[in-house]
Amino acid sequence: MSDNAVAAFDPSLVLWEERVPGGAHWSGVLRRGNTLRVTDIEGRANVSMLFYNYEDKLERYNMADTLKGQHTAYLTKGYVCYSDMGRVLCSISEDTCGWHDTICGVSNASLVRRKYGQARYQEYRNDYYRNGYDSLVNELGKYGLGKRDLVANLNLFSKVSVEDGGELQFHEGNSRAGDLIDLRFEMNTLVVLSSCQHPLDTVSEYKPGGIDLTAWRSGTAAADDACRNTCAENQRAFINTERLYA
Repeated sequence: MSDNAVAAFDPSLVLWEERVPGGAHWSGVLRRGNTLRVTDIEGRANVSMLFYNYEDKLERYNMADTLKGQHTAYLTKGYVCYSDMGRVLCSISEDTCGWHDTICGVSNASLVRRKYGQARYQEYRNDYYRNGYDSLVNELGKYGLGKRDLVANLNLFSKVSVEDGGELQFHEGNSRAGDLIDLRFEMNTLVVLSSCQHPLDTVSEYKPGGIDLTAWRSGTAAADDACRNTCAENQRAFINTERLYA
């Protein structure tokens, strides 16, 4: 966990709090001007996350534009998540972890079975082995969405680098217990997530980590906001977003 101090917020502004166990899935709507804090409870969490414009779900997180526009291959404090309409879905206003994977996708049933064995619901009930793909699809179904609406996702708290030979390297221990990331929402956004293990996780057993969620009223980005002014592309994306709500 970073030694940098995390800015406190007024507890009276908290909207709700929820604990999501490892291997579970969750979805909800975050309104413009609200911030969602995601906290790694034990230091081994991975959060596969997707974003959709709640009023028009055809508009959703666009990985390629997010990375290209900000000239990066991972996300941390000061960056934003672009939609495929050139708007800002959310901004990373705080981050003690420092690196969040954007390129490796989610696990599926065959990968989990190959890496960890099989534990079916019929025998294990709520302790059965889940996977990221099916978890996200289950949540999307609540909003009339499905498999075709899955796009490249974020993997919060996970670090994957590209080696000189082109190999993808998963970094064990990237996140420590108590590490957190704050996502300030600039649009009314449907958030869908899975807390299953990263597809490249090197741990040999099925052991997904849990997370805490805290949402509060934070307000939107000011004119001198660091995320807005990271680059000229972000400034234009904020203008596009604010015109939608003018």
